[in-house]
Amino acid sequence: MAPLSTWWLLRRLKSRAWAVKRIFRALKLFLPMTRDVIKGRFRPVPWSAFALMAVALFYLVLPFDLIPDFLMLIGVVDDVVIVGWLLNRIDRRLAGYRAWKYPDNESAPSSPPAA
Repeated sequence: MAPLSTWWLLRRLKSRAWAVKRIFRALKLFLPMTRDVIKGRFRPVPWSAFALMAVALFYLVLPFDLIPDFLMLIGVVDDVVIVGWLLNRIDRRLAGYRAWKYPDNESAPSSPPAA
């Protein structure tokens, strides 16, 4: 049964590759955006992106979860799913920063399809 579930998981991840790319793109842009906001170079401040990042960090750090972590694999998987979902939403909120940072769109990471 384990090889079948591993195959299913890999197939599912491959079909959702655009979401994984958005998650990494959000993480890659969030710290430079924060630095530009603090230094006053980027306005308007995307408060919703900061709020979603705070929720994601709190969910990872605080001891309460939807599924407790002591349930081994299932408890960790819910953390990955929820934080991944939040980071996907953060990436959507960073569109304005991405347009400001990469006005010519040559250096910007490619945009995945909207979901």
